[in-house]
Amino acid sequence: MTDEAVARSRTKAGALRQPRRIPRQQRGRERFETILDVATQLIEAKGSDALKMSEIVEKADLSFGALYQYFPDRSSIFATLAERFNEAGRACVVAALAEATDAATLRSALCRIADEYHDFFRSEPVMRDIWFATQADRLLQEIDADDMEFHAQALLAVLERVYPDRPKPTLLRLARLVMQLLAAAVRYAAALSEQEGRAAIALYQKMLPADIGELVGE
Repeated sequence: MTDEAVARSRTKAGALRQPRRIPRQQRGRERFETILDVATQLIEAKGSDALKMSEIVEKADLSFGALYQYFPDRSSIFATLAERFNEAGRACVVAALAEATDAATLRSALCRIADEYHDFFRSEPVMRDIWFATQADRLLQEIDADDMEFHAQALLAVLERVYPDRPKPTLLRLARLVMQLLAAAVRYAAALSEQEGRAAIALYQKMLPADIGELVGE
């Protein structure tokens, strides 16, 4: 794929991830939030695959025109919910990494992020369904890719402080891989029973090296 084609794909994905119109007036904002609340309830009850715009219209007591005024399709609803979940997750990552000042505290921060993300998935079952919906849509995958890059850049900032003598490209490669593996571990654990999931997270944490900088060497 050419750079131009990639740019077009990202532009299209960016358009999909946004509602058609974000209301500014109180009444419109309330209707906007009602749509998202109803969609969340339906996803929690039936799963993301079963979400139908007709059911949202019925349960939210709206016309199709009112619904499409804000959300042109299911993807735009999934994208809006995903972005909201991502905002909460980013706050967790930033807060944990803010406490990392050396190899030991960095490892502790990564362990904390794994625990808190796992708890987040458990407390928000809709988040799992939204994530699966995002992964099944090629364009919506851009949302996840953007979120992972945010986490990688946040970790990179810490790695540069803790390992100032390491080349930035090497640290960025490490940051991206570490955050991808952390996310994969959490999502795997969230698909298990609570007991097995917590055991999986504990095992992942044991696999983290005491000094993550050893992975890239001098």
